[in-house]
Amino acid sequence: MDKNSTIIMKKQLNVTDLAGEKVMIDFETGKYFLIKGVGNDIWDMLQQETTPTNIIESLLKEYDVTEEECEASVMEFLDKLQKLGFID
Repeated sequence: MDKNSTIIMKKQLNVTDLAGEKVMIDFETGKYFLIKGVGNDIWDMLQQETTPTNIIESLLKEYDVTEEECEASVMEFLDKLQKLGFID
């Protein structure tokens, strides 16, 4: 995935907030997922069409982290979501 690619949610999941963590259920596969920490922020940003660059810029304003570390973590997270078929 390129940093300037447009990200679109491909699959709607049932998402519940529990004590600062998101529990997501994919009823098609029967799998569930837990997202916590900054993953919650990224997931919330993905509810609208966005790009990895926009996500990285937003997180850099919120968290004390280097741009390189932020970019690497965001891209890894997005790659996982893409492999699971949640985003395109």
